[in-house]
Amino acid sequence: MGSCFSSEGGGSRRKARTVTSQIPRAEQSESIVPTEPVIPVVTVEAPHAEFITDQGLEGYKNSTYNELYVATDGFRVDRLLGQGGFGQVYMGFLDSTNQEVAIKRLDLQGQQGDREFANEVVMLSSLHHPNLVKLVGYCANNGQRILVYEYMPLGSLYSHIHDLPPGQQPLDWSTIINTLLGAAKGLEYLHSKAPPVINRDVKSANILLGEGYHPKLSDFGLARLGPTGDNTHVSTRVMGTHGYCAPEYLMTGKLTVSTDVYSFGVVMLEVLTGRIARDESLPEPNRDLALWADEQGIANLVDPALQGQCSLNRLSLAFAVARRCVRELPDRRPTMPEIVTALTRISAPEPRRRRFERGGPSTPARTSSDGNQAQGQDQGEGS
Repeated sequence: MGSCFSSEGGGSRRKARTVTSQIPRAEQSESIVPTEPVIPVVTVEAPHAEFITDQGLEGYKNSTYNELYVATDGFRVDRLLGQGGFGQVYMGFLDSTNQEVAIKRLDLQGQQGDREFANEVVMLSSLHHPNLVKLVGYCANNGQRILVYEYMPLGSLYSHIHDLPPGQQPLDWSTIINTLLGAAKGLEYLHSKAPPVINRDVKSANILLGEGYHPKLSDFGLARLGPTGDNTHVSTRVMGTHGYCAPEYLMTGKLTVSTDVYSFGVVMLEVLTGRIARDESLPEPNRDLALWADEQGIANLVDPALQGQCSLNRLSLAFAVARRCVRELPDRRPTMPEIVTALTRISAPEPRRRRFERGGPSTPARTSSDGNQAQGQDQGEGS
């Protein structure tokens, strides 16, 4: 969930571990969905239950608190999938629909929670794409703020990069590139709306993996509608996660689609280098991954777990895309359609050739991060 800065992000590089292929060929391709209803601007001056009801959310289950209490066995601790700045996410099972779900229970204190709750319900009920997590229902009764999503069984991208349990294999090159491609398609869809939808909280903890490692963007509580007409930006209070926020947004609060592009570039660097977005344990010049990566050559950047899995050319192309995304000047960053095109080319099968290796023919293994990095959330609640 979004917050005005979480501790997640940053991290030191890790040694590698043997990798095996984990994905059927990626392009379980997704086409852009046809035109959808206009997304209403979210302002929460009425009580949130009244606001949600006024949106006429047909097709979404308005659950009772008791039903969700039973679904999570009383919101038991062992059902907890993740915790963020505005609440907790639990695994649940709805008897009425016979399905596993993820249930986000927002804190009952504060106007910001009202705003995030209403914003996420309205956004997810208006946006539909194979690479966006699906809203199943909600509960706005008796002062509750609970959202119900489809359950993503393979957890977050963050957990696969930084928080692997012993014995679990890290993601291989094919899985990584196709996960990035799917997430990019989700952002491309958001930015294609009129006005564009700016996620404002793109990070590896908010990219969830379903069956076949199919990626979906989650957590739209901080999403905002982008500029319209002759406006070049919208001005907002700065929200997000340290290490992922674009520098111009941090300094001015001016929000554009390029803000998401920067954050996506940081996610790309995370999966390619094996480092987290911001590591407070490092000296200041090296804490932010985007700044550190700008000064390094590929040999120093690449995660050891990726050795031998792809050609140096493909690695170079991937790092080139990531570095373009995190350029300091927003007008020099690529658009999401350009990123999707580049990642599609990178994900295509390549001819047999000499693979990029450093230190020998075998692919070394990568260990999971140490305890102080285990902040990632299995159901996208990283902030």
